[in-house]
Amino acid sequence: MEEERLLVCARCSGGYPTSEPRWRCVCGGYLRLKQDGAAFPARDLGRRPATVWRYREALGIEDERNIVTMGEGFTPLVGFETAGAAEGRRLLLKLDYLCPTGSYKDRGSTVMISKLKEWGVTAIIEDSSGNAGASLAAYAAAAGIRADIYVPASISPGKAAQIVIHGANLVQVPGSREATAAAALKAADKTFYASHNWIPYFAVGLKTAAYEIAEQLDWEAPDWVVAPVGGGSLLIGLYLGFQHLWQSGVISRIPRLAGVQASGCAPVYNAWRAGRAEVLPVEKGDTVAEGICIANPVRGNDVLEAIRGSQGVMCTVTDEAIWQAVETLGRRGIYVEPTGAVSASAIDALCRQDVIRPGARVVAVLTGSGLKATDKIVDHFLAAPAHA
Repeated sequence: MEEERLLVCARCSGGYPTSEPRWRCVCGGYLRLKQDGAAFPARDLGRRPATVWRYREALGIEDERNIVTMGEGFTPLVGFETAGAAEGRRLLLKLDYLCPTGSYKDRGSTVMISKLKEWGVTAIIEDSSGNAGASLAAYAAAAGIRADIYVPASISPGKAAQIVIHGANLVQVPGSREATAAAALKAADKTFYASHNWIPYFAVGLKTAAYEIAEQLDWEAPDWVVAPVGGGSLLIGLYLGFQHLWQSGVISRIPRLAGVQASGCAPVYNAWRAGRAEVLPVEKGDTVAEGICIANPVRGNDVLEAIRGSQGVMCTVTDEAIWQAVETLGRRGIYVEPTGAVSASAIDALCRQDVIRPGARVVAVLTGSGLKATDKIVDHFLAAPAHA
């Protein structure tokens, strides 16, 4: 008999049916989706669409008529010639900035919005630093769900424009990302709080990045996967996806995961370096990687579990290294926003420290399009005569 799907609290282990709308436990803890590893025909997917929904059995939607999709996923995995300290490593770039709204967030949005539709939710509140808000606004529009998207007033204009053009109500909040979340939560007393950081179906959608990487490598796991960490949903999703494939016998091992944070805001890195089991809030400084500037990530402890469970590492990068990666990628025809370049910026340092050894096959996930932050990119490079 198949085990029942449940939403289970990470704090008190309380369980809730997946048939009812819920974004957190009554105790205040965040929820995980239990029994989300249903099998799909890994070696017989050729007739299925080249989207995340080719893995539909593992995504927790009961009725396929509720699926809201815009063809997201199955983004290219391309080779990249390495130099410097990374020379001799086989680097592959997962071009997730090519998803429909210009960021990897679409993987989570398609699954989360599909579940909200299945739950009968007709209006939502979400808070975001930008990309998640733009993505959820798009998918909510496709689903006919009204959306109020709360963002920091400092949001990149390109991301704000996306939210507005999709018909969502844009609410710009003065102050920090944390102030934005607090304002959204206060407003959610009458409208369902569809936070991508809280609702577990968002991370479930991000498992598909792991499924795709494995499938694109003929069901062989790479040695390393490098991903940015802000709220942590991408790295958590990668771990859940590779763990599912390994437990199902589809791949022979789980790749080691490297999580990357900006040096100006690195709560998960601090906890990992100190050997703690719990991520504590930090006072954040400025960083050009606005998408991962999260001082108190809701699922930070799950990120630590993913890093340690995969025998991986956490690291940090400076703004200078991020800008260098933006330029290096750009000179090779790849245009990503600063947050999207974080993974690539970390690889040279990890190789220089011999964490990533010669001969290793490494996948770096590039998360957001440069079109999201053209204003910042123009300001940075036009201000530097050497790049004129």
